[in-house]
Amino acid sequence: MGTAKGARAKRRQTYQAIEALTSNYPVALLCELAGIARSSYYKWAARKNNPTPKQIDEQALKEKILECHTQLKGIYGYPRIRVWLKKTFGLNVNHKRVYRLMKELGIRARIRRRKPYFGRREAGITSTNVLNRDFNATAPNTKWVTDVTYLPIGSRFLY
Repeated sequence: MGTAKGARAKRRQTYQAIEALTSNYPVALLCELAGIARSSYYKWAARKNNPTPKQIDEQALKEKILECHTQLKGIYGYPRIRVWLKKTFGLNVNHKRVYRLMKELGIRARIRRRKPYFGRREAGITSTNVLNRDFNATAPNTKWVTDVTYLPIGSRFLY
């Protein structure tokens, strides 16, 4: 965790601890012991019950990310989820934001193993050795030799 994120998480834990102990002790005493301002605790408590528009937007985005993750069996990472959000919902979201929200949700792309290819392969056509290494020609245009690895014939290549 970075220093700012770690501090935010620690502060949130402190506020949650104060909230748990308010039934037994006064808030002013708990805030003083924790070394935080009482107003910051009350601001946190008010925001917890009344989320900001950004928090509401991020919650909706998290639900859409989870929908994509479950619908596609967790194979998409944050770049593809970003593209999926744009195509499906028309949302233009920064990839860093999608990455952060996926991290908060604790979801990651499932890396799939490559499947071996057992497809049909063309059998090589082997021509007979007509020249048999006799390159001396008795007349012009009787023996043709090339060193190209393939020859384009129509829409196909002969190797």
